[in-house]
Amino acid sequence: MARKVFFSFHYERDVRRIVQIRNSWVVRPGGEAQPFYDKAEFEQAKARAGGIEKWIEDQLKGCSVTVVLFGAQTYDREWVKHEIKRSHELNKGMLAIDLYGVKDPQTGTDVQGQNPLNHWQANNNGSSTSFMQLYRTYNWVRDDGYHNLPSWIEAAARAAGR
Repeated sequence: MARKVFFSFHYERDVRRIVQIRNSWVVRPGGEAQPFYDKAEFEQAKARAGGIEKWIEDQLKGCSVTVVLFGAQTYDREWVKHEIKRSHELNKGMLAIDLYGVKDPQTGTDVQGQNPLNHWQANNNGSSTSFMQLYRTYNWVRDDGYHNLPSWIEAAARAAGR
């Protein structure tokens, strides 16, 4: 089943890695992905009424799953944090993909980063559950993301009842 997916990531540092991952899914028959945005669109969103927050809300509408693609500095990005929080609040399926080992065509392989999901807790009847327990994490290279991304997305959507 084709799914509308929101990709959350640190643009400046990881965009060339993200393009490789996103394009590996889009070119497959039946693949449907959230329109990929460039920095110009993101910068324009800052200037509009409601700014980036409204833009993110618009992008999340109709999505089944949020894919958090994380590199060396993603865990501390303000808007990535917001996208994770809102995706959880909206009961989106969610998964994280570690970019460690994915080569940037210009800079090569980056250092491994912290998983942003590790910094979140959900309150369930008075107890806290780490997002790491609620949502799956994969490594793009080690877990063969090229072949497995569609099944990871489908599993996240089903886990969220979508």
